[in-house]
Amino acid sequence: MNQNSTTIAAISTAVSTSGIGIVRMSGKNAIFIADKIYKGKHNKTLSNQKSHTIHYGYIVDNGYIIDEVLIMLMKAPHTFTGEDTIEINCHGGIYVVKRILDILIKNGARPAEPGEFTKRAFLNGRLDLSQAEAVGDLISSQNEYALKSSVSQLKGNIKNKINEIRKKIIYHTAFIESALDDPEHINVDGYGKNLKKEIEKLLEDLYQLLSTCDDGRIIKEGIRTVITGKPNAGKSSLLNSLLGEERAIVTDIAGTTRDVLEEHINIQGISLNIIDTAGIRDTEDIIEKIGVDKTKSYIESADLIIYMVDASTPLDYNDENIFKMIREKKSIILLNKSDLDMIVKKEDIEKKYYELFPAKKEKNNLFDVPVIEISMKTSDGIDEIQKTLRKMFYDGKLSFNDEIYITNVRHKNALQNAYESLKRVNESIDAGMPEDFYSIDLIDAYESLGSITGETIGEDLVNEIFSKFCMGK
Repeated sequence: MNQNSTTIAAISTAVSTSGIGIVRMSGKNAIFIADKIYKGKHNKTLSNQKSHTIHYGYIVDNGYIIDEVLIMLMKAPHTFTGEDTIEINCHGGIYVVKRILDILIKNGARPAEPGEFTKRAFLNGRLDLSQAEAVGDLISSQNEYALKSSVSQLKGNIKNKINEIRKKIIYHTAFIESALDDPEHINVDGYGKNLKKEIEKLLEDLYQLLSTCDDGRIIKEGIRTVITGKPNAGKSSLLNSLLGEERAIVTDIAGTTRDVLEEHINIQGISLNIIDTAGIRDTEDIIEKIGVDKTKSYIESADLIIYMVDASTPLDYNDENIFKMIREKKSIILLNKSDLDMIVKKEDIEKKYYELFPAKKEKNNLFDVPVIEISMKTSDGIDEIQKTLRKMFYDGKLSFNDEIYITNVRHKNALQNAYESLKRVNESIDAGMPEDFYSIDLIDAYESLGSITGETIGEDLVNEIFSKFCMGK
């Protein structure tokens, strides 16, 4: 049986003791099933009512009233799924919503699979695949920027851009194929030279999209932030302060943190996946050494390094090693323990930087890492950290606007494949290859881009994508 011909039902709100619950049903028999269990005033039937109307009444089962409800009636094709859809707004008790779902199933619906409502919207042409995936991203968004990006994609900004590029690719492919079929009437002399100019423009378009991938990942997943420094510099205290709770163990004993501790926090709309790491120092302790090695690997993959310096003690070779590890990273340096006599000042950090990297000064590559004096004991400087973070990521490099941001790894891979295919077209042109070689790679690029919108994608991948959605959506 074609699953799309069946009627599906699911609870679309969290199963809890909240005041309201919603049970959703979609399919060709949705209204018929609803009529079997709905009792309204004057015995009206839902199938005789206008679309996009709300009706007050009761859900009944074997003559017994189960709940007092509002039913939203939406008739195909102008619904989210493109099918007849019923949404039952009932009281939100756990038993009530489950009982109503059971009644729908008993009367002919079947339980929906995760993401099946959105999957049907895709299969029925209500959304393309990039828009459907944006629905899942919208639900899981953890900050304002991820929310805005998901809404933008849901409105079709990625679809429109991809379709624009594909339209140009298929035009040239069709021209080449036509010329090969009818060489007497269609002349391709010098066509490679003109095609190369068009391919360069398309490569630039794809490059611009690919260049947003890192920013897109940060928008969606958060800034991968590593707190590093020597033992007992105040790293765990900073994590606790940013979280607003005692999450990490804090003692005066150096080397307390031996493993990594990861938390997700939101600071002024900025999402941080923040990692408290083991203090970096030479050690003979096997367990601590493992923690230090982990710290180094996390630093390599970080978007941002927060380097904690104990300003009450002189800089040493451990600090020099940390400088070397983070020199190419976006960083903030915190001079902790400003409530004590500070031995290390900002000018000392700058001096050490040029001492370790003299070539930077020779090339006039000035030291521009933010250095903030803080005290974890008095909380001085915490506000300054938050302001600096926002300035670094949203007033500078990453400012949210109407640009398209690629936040989906699948989309990134498809764009990369299309980019490589178009590069091969140019290589064939430069090598003086026959025109039919151009069309092979043009079609590859066309199909790679089509996988983003779902026009050239297999059923197994479609099922895998929607299986990651929550139930009832």
